[in-house]
Amino acid sequence: MASPRILSLLPSATEIAVAVGRGEGLVGRSHECDFPAFVEALPVCTGTKLEKGLTSRQIEDRVQEIVRQGLSVYEVNAALVRSLKPDVVLTQSQCAVCAVTPADLEEALCDWVGAPPTLLSLAPDNLDDVWADLRRVGAAVDAADEAEASVGRLQDGLAAIRARSAARGWRPRVAAVEWIEPLMAAGNWVPELIDAAGGEALFAAPGQHSPWLEWEALAAADPDVIILMPCGYRIAQTLAEMGSLRGRPGWRDLSAVKAGRVFAVDGHHYFNRPGPRLVESAEIVAEILDRCVDARSAAAGPVGERWRVAA
Repeated sequence: MASPRILSLLPSATEIAVAVGRGEGLVGRSHECDFPAFVEALPVCTGTKLEKGLTSRQIEDRVQEIVRQGLSVYEVNAALVRSLKPDVVLTQSQCAVCAVTPADLEEALCDWVGAPPTLLSLAPDNLDDVWADLRRVGAAVDAADEAEASVGRLQDGLAAIRARSAARGWRPRVAAVEWIEPLMAAGNWVPELIDAAGGEALFAAPGQHSPWLEWEALAAADPDVIILMPCGYRIAQTLAEMGSLRGRPGWRDLSAVKAGRVFAVDGHHYFNRPGPRLVESAEIVAEILDRCVDARSAAAGPVGERWRVAA
């Protein structure tokens, strides 16, 4: 039987399709889908109304402007979507700012000729939801067994990280920051990743949507470790915005800053994508916390491509 034709408009869904063994069935992608590398050759079916090079504050202001106008942040090439004739379309309904939603697809789907594709919308809140999404995608693309095997491997990997981290003997209080200006704490599955890595997550509970964070609350909590993981940001982008944090009153007095325990991670490829690489995200946090105990435990090399000391 031929693999279903899959259009993925969500980076994490693209990675899930590959994880369940259906990468060869992908026929199109969103402008943000970039892993594994081969998917970059696929037709791009979406675009964003956000200009390149904006700071986190400028992005927030621009998004609010678009939303006030009753518009979507994204554009969908309806003609291209129809020409690809997908059997399954993968999207999300969790956040209209983060990726294309079913509402964005209305024009592409309303005039469909023939049998319409299966529209599978993902909206995970925690790790159990992510595992369930792998199974849902697997069922939709005739790969249920492969999906179950993938979930098992990921859960085993997370358990191994938890076991190793438990031996560290130190459970630091960790502030995970999902947006810099204005400040936002990382919620949903991130507290679970921090817990598995041997830390205590501040400001958000597992399954809770990422909450806005007052600077005074962060300063009062005085976390042992701060990990910056802005949504959609690579490490270089985060480091470029450190000035807005360093300018905050009391920044230099924070214990994490004085101890050199402020880190920037690749949120775009890891923490912000609720898919297979969340286990690798937990591993990154574990590496960071190991480094906090012994700087020699995380020497420069491959690790440095996934995180950097930021302050």
